Amino acid sequence: MKITFLGTGTSQGIPVIGSDHPVCKSNDPKDKRLRVSVMVEWEKYCYVIDCGPDFRQQMLANDVKRIDGILFTHEHADHIMGLDDIRPFFFRQGDIPIYGHKRVIDSLRIKFDYIFASKDRYPGAPAVSENEVVNNVPVNLHGLEVIPVNVLHNRLQVFGYRFGDFAYLTDVKSVADEETAKLKGVKVLVVNALRKEAHHSHFNLEEAIAFAREVNADRTYFTHISALLGFHEQVERELPEGMHLAYDNLIINI
Repeated sequence: MKITFLGTGTSQGIPVIGSDHPVCKSNDPKDKRLRVSVMVEWEKYCYVIDCGPDFRQQMLANDVKRIDGILFTHEHADHIMGLDDIRPFFFRQGDIPIYGHKRVIDSLRIKFDYIFASKDRYPGAPAVSENEVVNNVPVNLHGLEVIPVNVLHNRLQVFGYRFGDFAYLTDVKSVADEETAKLKGVKVLVVNALRKEAHHSHFNLEEAIAFAREVNADRTYFTHISALLGFHEQVERELPEGMHLAYDNLIINI
């Protein structure tokens, strides 16, 4: 299984528009972060988790020719607003499968009504096939069982996903014990670490490290990172063994 980090930034990305924060002024490519998303590939299949405002740029940067579907974690703008840019894939492949909580799909229907139109479709509009994700019900993707992991982003329900030995959770603030149990034995964990200071709806770095120790994966990568976490290279040196900061276009194999 091949994992590509398409984006590792928070909702504003790094650099933040108009910001003079030192990290936003950094010349290190690892301090340049698009909105958060990953691509998961195995055998001949390719799925993306979330498609934010930088989706087009991410697809071009990684020369992606085909996707088999998109799994959504939740409906916040930095996770969904690239949906219109599935058009090149739709023109070649037909309807693009999407997966998400019913609430998320309903939100997409409102924001992208023309994509979901059943009649009088606007010429050139893409189309999707809808697949509702329900907690405790695995999603079968070409024989691979994908397990939804139910977490909270402050009070908002968010789905993480476990693909075999790989698990991806973002925008997490709290996880119930029974959901953490779904991650037992995972080899690679990805989870958000927004900044060092506490935050009302995201793990800060201390909380992310504690959660990573609880899951005890072989490797953990932190994502959904803001400039307030600090310079990539400096923070990377401070992390416990087996834990790393992800960065845009990082590729890992499992």
